[in-house]
Formats: sequence, structure tokens, C-alpha cells
Amino acid sequence: MQLQEWARRSGCDFFSLKEGADAGAVVYKAMERKDEYDVLIIDTAGRMHTKEPLMRELRKVVKNVVRFGEDNLKEVLLVLDATLGQNSLNQAKVFKEAVSCTGLIITKLDSSARGGALISVCSELKLPVKLVGMGEGLGDLYPFCAKDFVEGLLK
Repeated sequence: MQLQEWARRSGCDFFSLKEGADAGAVVYKAMERKDEYDVLIIDTAGRMHTKEPLMRELRKVVKNVVRFGEDNLKEVLLVLDATLGQNSLNQAKVFKEAVSCTGLIITKLDSSARGGALISVCSELKLPVKLVGMGEGLGDLYPFCAKDFVEGLLK
């Protein structure tokens, strides 16, 4: 219930169904309530690109959002761990093909990993980095700044 705890800490509402519920069903039920909110964030957590059943489920999640209107799908952001190295490109290719990602969130840039492999992801797939994670706190997600990223690579 990590997501539920973070929603509580940030003062956001949290919506779920019973544990183990189909992700597509959770999203469908949440979309039925979409008019109650300015923004609805759907976190699918932990999708391995090599697990086809999970990728099918992810496509179903996106399909259920679009059922409520194409304009409901503003962003599809793939969260990549900066410590993954070159595996990031393989993962991003599969995700972009499955759900037409619009951008990236890069986490763990505060660790020893510098995220150099992300240059190939952005270049090859034409995906912009939107946000970067520099810690584990509520205020540790920042807008991406290319200058700061390059300076970090060269340190």
C-alpha cells in the first residue's frame, strides 16, 4: 500500500479496488469518477517489459481511459530507473510500442548512476524526459533540465 501512503502524505485522494483486482477494471471504475477531479494519475507499478501478460494489461488500462474520450489521455509517462543502464532502451522500446509513451520520468539520478544510457533512449525513440527523481521525498521530483543533466554526466 505504498501508493496509498504517498497519496495520504501528499493530501490526494486514492482509489483502488480489492487487492488483486484487474488493473483495467480499477481504471474503468476510476474513470467513471473522473469529473470529480482536475487530474487523475494512474500508476501501473512494476511492469516488466518482458512479461507479455503485464503488457497486455497495460494496453487494457490505456484502452479504458480512451473509452471515456480520447482527450482524457494527456500523458503516458514511462518511469525509468537511472541505474538500469543500456537495458533502459530495450524497456522503453517495448513500452512505447505497447502504449505510445509521450515522455519519460527518470528516477534515482541522485544515486551513483548518472543516467547516460538515457541519451540513447531519448535520441532513438524521440521521447522527452519530463521529470527527474532526485530522492525519495515528496519534493524530490523535478522538471527535467538538460543543462543540469549534462553537467551531472560530466562530473
